[in-house]
Amino acid sequence: MTETPVPARVAARRLPPASDVLRWVFGALIVLGLGYWLIGEAIADPQRFLQVSVIGFSNGMIYALVALGYTLVYGIIELINFAHGDNFMLGSFQAQSMFVDGSFQIPLLFGTLAIPLGTAVSLDSSAWQKVYSIAFTIVVAVAFCIAINVTIERIGYKPLRASPRLAALITAIGFSFILQGIGLAWKGPGRVPVPPIIPATPVIEVDGVVYYTVKDLMVLAITIPALLLLTWLVSSTKPGKAMRATAQDRDASAMMGINVDRTISFTFALGGALAGVGGVVYALYIGTTFFQLGFRLGLIAFTAAVLGGIGNLTGAVLGGILLGMIAAYNDGFGDARWTYTVIFTILILILVFRPSGLLGERVPEGQ
Repeated sequence: MTETPVPARVAARRLPPASDVLRWVFGALIVLGLGYWLIGEAIADPQRFLQVSVIGFSNGMIYALVALGYTLVYGIIELINFAHGDNFMLGSFQAQSMFVDGSFQIPLLFGTLAIPLGTAVSLDSSAWQKVYSIAFTIVVAVAFCIAINVTIERIGYKPLRASPRLAALITAIGFSFILQGIGLAWKGPGRVPVPPIIPATPVIEVDGVVYYTVKDLMVLAITIPALLLLTWLVSSTKPGKAMRATAQDRDASAMMGINVDRTISFTFALGGALAGVGGVVYALYIGTTFFQLGFRLGLIAFTAAVLGGIGNLTGAVLGGILLGMIAAYNDGFGDARWTYTVIFTILILILVFRPSGLLGERVPEGQ
């Protein structure tokens, strides 16, 4: 009786290429080195480490809001909407106008049209005035950014859906520069201050060391409900189900009666809403804004979306928080001049080692 031969595909198993092994060894060394450095800083000064972590988490939640706008649009039409970051910038400008001048402003070629709304507020204003001003400013900024995003989609992206992707990508970059120019003409080239509406009053303080402030709590109080509302809209509503169906197969969705054009516009509207909320939160938390904010923070948010898995909602939130923490650790314990270098090095490493991101790319049936 002859012995059964081992299947050829099992016998032919080979070790992975040396280049892959070296890449993973290199990646492991980087992770171990960063872990060793952070653990050392935590042991050396645990109080400062906790403070920096809180700052990084709050910044990361803002990054997550912007990153979700990128990942929503990519999940539907596989387009990186580079104008999204600049829409966020204009949202922060609108928030600044509402808080300082108490008016809704529309930048025009011949000047700025201001509509008084009585939302001007300062640190000395009453708590109810602040709550009213912030809530109304969020509503106005959201509507403003939705109008911008939907208009861009209608006049710029919709006519190019059947064109090569490069055409839509170049158009997105062009819109980014257009929105930057609008911001420059609106508020000028310098940094625009926002009044300190939310005090830095300690919420958690131990032995005179402040670990958490009202400003940090404000970020969570606005951001978390916005993220939960977005999750509910995408997972439990009819437009959200249409979004997931369109992301899976646009042609089949159209044959099943889904209005694809309306669904894509709804997705851009959601992205604009996130940009508006993010702009208000950023203005309140950082206390300043400027016309190049969208380009810089937009690239960080795009990196966060890639880090978590472009098209994956949970991944965008995770990526935003991780990048916020990494940037804060570099600013707090390293050299702030290297922050952008570190962030984009992470982007390159993710694209090399795990192009699908930490949580994988979009999963249409359940993000």
